[in-house]
Amino acid sequence: MSKYNNIKTKVDGIMFDSKKEAARYGVLKLLEKKKKIFNLKLQPKFPIAVNGEKICTYIADFSYSDMVPNGAGYDVVEDVKGVKTAIYRLKKKLVKAVYGIDIQEV
Repeated sequence: MSKYNNIKTKVDGIMFDSKKEAARYGVLKLLEKKKKIFNLKLQPKFPIAVNGEKICTYIADFSYSDMVPNGAGYDVVEDVKGVKTAIYRLKKKLVKAVYGIDIQEV
């Protein structure tokens, strides 16, 4: 058992950190199949550097491009969260500052 009581779950040969993350993957795969989203990526990495010095790397759960009614796409970065640790909250702010990305929490 993990310290946050999550249960690792395997789907499509991929091991996810929790049942909740695995379930979200299933929803995103269905949306991708229906052409509602595209370019689904698992665990995309976002290196964080300040003044050329590497500070850390944020690893999201998912990223994808979402469709809007006019057919254009926009990029989404998602994190499936149960517990928002202090480190996560800091990395979320760093991703916003360095990349201009608002992480969506599911």
